[in-house]
Amino acid sequence: MKAQLVFYADNELLEGPIFDSSNNLLYFVSIFDGLVYCYEAETKEILSVRLDSPVSNVYLKDYKKIIAVSKNGFYQVDFNILQATFAFQIKIDENMRFNDGIEDAQGRFLIGTMGYPEVLSNRGKVFSYYHGKYKTIIENTTISNGLAFSKDNSLLYFIDTPSKKVARYSYDIASGNVKFESYVIDFKEDGSPDGMCMDNNGNLWIAEWGGGCVSLWDPTSGKKLRMLKLPCPNVTSCTFDNKGGMFVTTAKSDTQDNNLGGGLFYFENNNF
Repeated sequence: MKAQLVFYADNELLEGPIFDSSNNLLYFVSIFDGLVYCYEAETKEILSVRLDSPVSNVYLKDYKKIIAVSKNGFYQVDFNILQATFAFQIKIDENMRFNDGIEDAQGRFLIGTMGYPEVLSNRGKVFSYYHGKYKTIIENTTISNGLAFSKDNSLLYFIDTPSKKVARYSYDIASGNVKFESYVIDFKEDGSPDGMCMDNNGNLWIAEWGGGCVSLWDPTSGKKLRMLKLPCPNVTSCTFDNKGGMFVTTAKSDTQDNNLGGGLFYFENNNF
């Protein structure tokens, strides 16, 4: 199955794709440009709003309205009028920034951190924000990346990229607390796990930084089931649309095979 290039604007690092199935809209970010994008799948229209610091991910709110997470704070972004308004902040050290995030079934914002501008070992955290209050739920991470919930919301899967593993935590939806259970997936080849999403079968699709693919894993057995190749080595994250297709974000690299790195790609639903 061949990846289709949807969008390319010479960005260094695209990330955080999330699909609004109610409105057929894809959101994603260009981290170091501070750009948040809104892509309308049917018309192919793409809109952008720029924030004043690196931006990592978004949370859905309403039609063309999101919360976007930047180093300098969480912003309400309205693509109807192309404006951003400061909403709140989670206090982090100056040498840290936010990275991947996810919203739980109760409306909590989970968000991880990493060192910036340099990666700092074991200095990252994963926070949970809800109704104006936040707490730390995971500590001592290096590059907090992919987050995904099981279908019944009882399990949280989490990636700290340098570990090259996927961790499983029990998740209490009532309190938002987590408890580490085990590592369920171990990457032994060149690619390192980055962003991820879960399919309807409860399996995890994981973007491989340095691996040039999105790979499919069974989190129960830890086995790799298949992969979808991309024309660039650094693959950052993935999400499904309402047709069963998959959008994939990528980043540039220093290798000679960096064909269209930093582009947004799409795989049509072909029972993959």
